[in-house]
Amino acid sequence: MEEERRYPVGIQTFSRIRREGYVYIDKTDLMWRMTRVSPFIFLSRPRRFGKSLLATTLCSFFRGERELFEGLKVMEFEKEWKRHPVLHIDVSKAKGQESKEDLRQALMRQLKPLTSLYGIEPEETTPGAVFDGLIQRAFKQTGEQVVVVIDEYDAPMLDVLHEEEHLPAFRHVMQEFYQCLKANEAMIRFCFITGITKFSQLSIFSTQNNITNISLDPNFSAICGITGEEIDEQMHPDVARLAKEYGVTYEEMRQVLRDTYDGYRFSRKSPDIYNPFSLMKAFNQCDLQNWWFESGTPSYLLRQMRRFHTDITKMDDIEVPSSAFDQPTENMLDALPLLYQSGYLTIKDYDFFGRIYTLGIPNQEVRVGFTEGLLPTVAGIRGSDVQAGFALRFWRALHTNDTDLALRELRAYLEGLPYVEGFKKKLEEVTVAEGFYEWTFYLIFSMLNVYVQTQVKCARGRADMVVFMPDTIYVMELKLNGTAQDALDQINDKGYALRYATDPRPVVKVGMGFSIEKRALTDYLIVED
Repeated sequence: MEEERRYPVGIQTFSRIRREGYVYIDKTDLMWRMTRVSPFIFLSRPRRFGKSLLATTLCSFFRGERELFEGLKVMEFEKEWKRHPVLHIDVSKAKGQESKEDLRQALMRQLKPLTSLYGIEPEETTPGAVFDGLIQRAFKQTGEQVVVVIDEYDAPMLDVLHEEEHLPAFRHVMQEFYQCLKANEAMIRFCFITGITKFSQLSIFSTQNNITNISLDPNFSAICGITGEEIDEQMHPDVARLAKEYGVTYEEMRQVLRDTYDGYRFSRKSPDIYNPFSLMKAFNQCDLQNWWFESGTPSYLLRQMRRFHTDITKMDDIEVPSSAFDQPTENMLDALPLLYQSGYLTIKDYDFFGRIYTLGIPNQEVRVGFTEGLLPTVAGIRGSDVQAGFALRFWRALHTNDTDLALRELRAYLEGLPYVEGFKKKLEEVTVAEGFYEWTFYLIFSMLNVYVQTQVKCARGRADMVVFMPDTIYVMELKLNGTAQDALDQINDKGYALRYATDPRPVVKVGMGFSIEKRALTDYLIVED
C-alpha cells in the first residue's frame, strides 16, 4: 500500500517538516549559494510564498543541525557545519498595533525568548537597545559570529502606509530597532531579511547601506515557490492522485494546475513559479480552489488602490522599467509596486534592448481572486452578482460559439445590474468615457477565467475590448447612445481586428449599441472574419 503523503499546509518550520515527514521541495542548494553572495541579504516575495520556511531553514543550517539536511542538496556543498548563535525574529507578530508604544511592546515580546538565552541589561529599555545588546552578548558568550534572521520585517508598517497620524512614529520605532545591524556588522556572520515591500521602505533602513537585494536576481528566482521541473521530479504522485480524483488524465491535470497556480516570474530570466501554498493546499484537500485568497485581500492593498485610483482594467501587459515596480513604498506614484510585490502582478516578459519589463496577472487563481476581492471595492459591484446563474449560461454560450445567445444573456444581466453604492457616480462618468461598462465587462470575463484586454492599442486607435477564448478571439466595441452599426464600422475603419490576422483562431467582431438612460444594450451585430 502506497504511503500517504503529508503536506505542510500552514507549517513553516523546516525542522518540523523534516522530522515529521512532510513533503519538502529541496531548495537548500540555492539557500547555500545565497549565504555566499553577501553577509546581508534582503528578499521580497508575496505572502504565503515560502519566505518563512526559507528563514527557518537558514536557522537550522546555521545552528549546525546537520541531521535535518541528510539527503538534501546542501550536503554536496557544506563541509564545516559550524554552529552559530541565531537570532530569529518574526516581525509579523508585531503588526496591527495602534500606537508607537504598542509597537514597542510588541517588539519587546518578540525579543523576550532571546533575552532568556543571552540576557538583558537594565538600561536596555527600547527594542533597538535590547536587539543591540543581544547581538553583542551572543557573540561574546559563544565566541562565534551571530546569524540574524528577520522575517516579515515590514509587517507593522503596511497597515499605516501614508497615514500621517501614525506613520512617522512607527517609522521612528522601526529605524531604532534596525539600526544596530550596521553598528554590529563585524559580529554578524549572516543577516537575512524578508518582507513583501522593498527593503528601503519608509527609510527604516536609511542607515543600512550594505544590504544586497536579491529579489530580482535571476540566480535566486526559484528560491521560493515551486517550479514545473520540481513538480515533475518530486510531486508526480500528487498530480496523479488529483487527476484520479477529477477523472482526467495526468497531462490534463498538469495543464489545469499550470493555468491555475503557475505563472509567477521573479526576474528577467526566471522559470515559471507555482504558488506553493495553493499547490500544497490543492494536494492536501484534493480540491482545486482559489486557496491563496482564503484570508481575503490585504486591507493595505485595497486602501492604496483606492488612494491612487487604480484602473483595474489595465492589469495585463503593462510595459514598464524595473524602477516602476521595484521601488520603495514611500516613492510610489501609483499602486503598481504594491501590486507587484504583493503578487497580484508578476513579470511576464523582458525586452533586453529596451530594458523594459512586461507585467501581468500571473494565473487564473489570481485573476478570479482579484476580481472577486479587489474589483468590487474599486468598481462597486459584487462578484457574486456575476457568478449567480449568469456566468454559467454566458460561458456555455461562448464555448459553443453561440455569440448571439451570449450577448442576449449579457443584455439581460446588464439590465438587472444592482444599483449599488457608487453606481450613480460611475454612470455620470460614462457620459465622457465608457469606463464603467469596461469595468463591468472586465469583471464578467475575469470571473470566468477568460483573458480580456480593454482599450487595446492598434495603429489607428484603441479597441474597447478584446476577449481571448481558447478557440476564438472577440474584438468588441461599445457605442454609448449609438448603434451597433456605428460600433462595427469603427472596428472596420480603424482596423482593430487586423493585428490578429496571423492568429490561427477565428476573429469575431462584435458591435454593441448602449443606452445610458436605460442602462441596457439596445442592439448588437456579430460578424466573423
